[in-house]
Amino acid sequence: MHKKCPVCATKIVGRADKKFCSDYCRNAYNNQLNKDSKNLIRNINNLLRKNYRILTELNPKNKIKTTRTKLIAKGFDFQHFTSTYTTKTGNTYYFIYDQGYLPLENDFYAIVKRD
Repeated sequence: MHKKCPVCATKIVGRADKKFCSDYCRNAYNNQLNKDSKNLIRNINNLLRKNYRILTELNPKNKIKTTRTKLIAKGFDFQHFTSTYTTKTGNTYYFIYDQGYLPLENDFYAIVKRD
């Protein structure tokens, strides 16, 4: 009995544990498997990437202070973040992966990078 490629159904030649007939079919299968199935997921991931790029651009030295106006002008969305961290003093940092921000007084924000 011969195995068939799950993508193009051609006969697989080679090792006994080979699953695909070519690199093209292997890549096509994995791309189909890993693509975001819903627009909602894709859109949120795009927003998170954009927020991360903005924080990284504004924070080259791993700790900086900026204004809400500057973040909004660059297109930052405060509703999307990946995690929060609350300190012992009760301050809540909002993180997008390893870049985070802390709301301060008078619409200022501290931007930090977590190690």
